Amino acid sequence: MGQESTVSPSHGRSPDSDGPTVTPRERFHAVADFAQPDSLPVIEWATWWDLSIERWRSEGLDPALSGSGLYGALGLDRHDQFWISALAPDCPRPPTHGAPRLQDRAGFRSLSSRLFPKALPDVASIEAAAQVREESGSLLWLTFEGFFWFPRELFGIEPHLLAYYDQKDLMHEINDRLADWQLETLERFSEIAVPDFMTFAEDLSYNLGPMISGDCFEEFLAPYYRRVVPELKKRGIRVIVDSDGDISQAIPWFIEAGIEGALPLERQAGVDVASLRRRFPRFILIGGFDKMVMKHGESAMRAEFERLLPAMRLGGYIPSVDHQTPPDVSLANFRTYAGLLREYCERASATIAPFSV
Repeated sequence: MGQESTVSPSHGRSPDSDGPTVTPRERFHAVADFAQPDSLPVIEWATWWDLSIERWRSEGLDPALSGSGLYGALGLDRHDQFWISALAPDCPRPPTHGAPRLQDRAGFRSLSSRLFPKALPDVASIEAAAQVREESGSLLWLTFEGFFWFPRELFGIEPHLLAYYDQKDLMHEINDRLADWQLETLERFSEIAVPDFMTFAEDLSYNLGPMISGDCFEEFLAPYYRRVVPELKKRGIRVIVDSDGDISQAIPWFIEAGIEGALPLERQAGVDVASLRRRFPRFILIGGFDKMVMKHGESAMRAEFERLLPAMRLGGYIPSVDHQTPPDVSLANFRTYAGLLREYCERASATIAPFSV
């Protein structure tokens, strides 16, 4: 079982107790601007496994809480994510994970009626989140499937990698359609609420680095990023790539394509936040906290925050678990983690001195 935390941080106030409330949204944008907020935002971008929530409910977490309602109960700032998929709800699932949905252009055209949905899903939830943001200053963000991720959803894992050589024209056709759809969907979404930031789900890296070459990225992904990213930036939306594994080698490719930041910076894949900050001083970093230490209690978690603190003080970095919190973490230990996260977010902001080249 987890040990009790010795931390009892403030929630959403400026350091001056008589001063105005500073919102998570304001803090996020200050960090993204490499400015000095009163605190870094206290967010978990990837939250936790379903099995983690099941465990925590067995340990006393209110079973009535779900979704964004869990954040406050667990000591975190609220954010609302909307993953808008280019797969329509009636798109057939592959028989097994990573298996193909199609083999060739004929298959793509046959499937097209179940791709690229015109209507936004759950508009009422988007409107509700926008209202919460207006009232409380929470964060609202959008996720699109990226130009590596989405073709893989169609081809399947292994055939997708072969398609870069065997079906080049079809790869471009798919990503061309995807870019058009993303721009149309962005317009529809922004009529309701302009997101504070967005992520492209990519996962093109694993523990040994990217699964494609820089030349392949430039030919098959970069042209479509260069169409979509400027339209995001016109609206003031921060553009982040989400790739598991070791993304270090691929970051320059994304920067050239207009991407402004990356998450989750997985420690188990060897990603080092301090090294990334030295190499890319104006690139937004989110994540990087080694989730494997969380089960070991406060001392181990504090040591991990101390490892990250120098990078936190350089600006442009929001610490967060480097992927979903696993179910070996007790409710007590997660609450300890959340308290420490808030403490270190406040400590770091007091001494931010952005790295300069």
